[in-house]
Amino acid sequence: MKIFNLATRLKDKHELILLTFAQNKEDLQYKSVLEEVFKEVHFIYLPKWKSALQCLSFLWDSMPLQVLYFKNRGMQQALANLLQKHTFDAVHVQHLRMSPYMLPHPEVPAILDLPDAFSLYWERRKSVKRSLLTTIFETMEQKRVLQYEGVIKQYPISLVCSIEDQQYLARIHQTNNVQLLPNGVDVRTFKAGGHDYSHHHTLLFTGNMDYAPNVDAVNYFVTSIFPLIQAAIPDVNFVIAGQRPVPSVLQLQGPHVKVTGFVPNLAEMYNAASVVVAPLRFGAGTQNKVLEAMAMGIPVVCSNIGFAGLGIASGDGAIMQTDPQAFAQSVIELLQSASLRERIGTKGKDVILKHFDWDVVSLQLEQYLLQVASKKKGGA
Repeated sequence: MKIFNLATRLKDKHELILLTFAQNKEDLQYKSVLEEVFKEVHFIYLPKWKSALQCLSFLWDSMPLQVLYFKNRGMQQALANLLQKHTFDAVHVQHLRMSPYMLPHPEVPAILDLPDAFSLYWERRKSVKRSLLTTIFETMEQKRVLQYEGVIKQYPISLVCSIEDQQYLARIHQTNNVQLLPNGVDVRTFKAGGHDYSHHHTLLFTGNMDYAPNVDAVNYFVTSIFPLIQAAIPDVNFVIAGQRPVPSVLQLQGPHVKVTGFVPNLAEMYNAASVVVAPLRFGAGTQNKVLEAMAMGIPVVCSNIGFAGLGIASGDGAIMQTDPQAFAQSVIELLQSASLRERIGTKGKDVILKHFDWDVVSLQLEQYLLQVASKKKGGA
């Protein structure tokens, strides 16, 4: 969605060509939609079973699994063909897993957009108790990611979405080429206005519910934070909205906990919420759930994960708490005061419009692309 939103805003000023993987037949059906944005759309079909097979080389290859998963000769050849066919002013490489493909072509100006510091993600993940085998595997992957992540120094500019990740990568890899490109919000979809601040009974968490940080967050919230809130406000409900909920999420359902599965209109879910919660214990970057809620003027209580990357003070749309009791108390205070919910929500809306609207973010990306393009042309 990040690439789609950025490309939608750049297409009228620039000629865009997309080269991407398709991992199932469903992906291929969106070609006509993408062709409304991109002049050319090229899919490399890489079914998941082939990616899984490729990961067997983990036994003798030092690359991280997430990079091995997308290692593909078809992509290498398709890129080489496009570079021969066109003279590109700049190439935008999305994600660490795609970073190897441009390395054989140093003559072409390129930007690497991570967008998160993945070694930081794995480092934080170790703080959550796991089984012995899982811990062993994750420790191996974290070391490999940390080592491989040094590829950022082979690009003239590498991008991350938060100040926290930028500072971490600059320190850990001893580089000064890491710049910021925030995650954005489509304020036409997540539009503020008309929210009823009088209701005070619904807490909301959104996200893909097979993503490990989200799965851990809702389990942690239901077991360690939600009971403290219920003790003060017995009729409060917690809604977990997001596609592909795993069994450990589904089993959280009860009289006051609802798991929705896929939601066709997330904006409606946000508008029905009194407070959005994001109690993540590991991860990196910024959290879209926080940005989207802020865009709609809904107050958020979140953990420190991703909060520093927002560049705001606690209370400017989102209240940051790391302790379970303090997290619960902030939620309770918001539920008990309509004026506080509206004041926090209004501040969040203003922050999004100023810094995180995709229109604003796309202009930043455009400047980075023009910067690497001009360096290649001798500063012209």
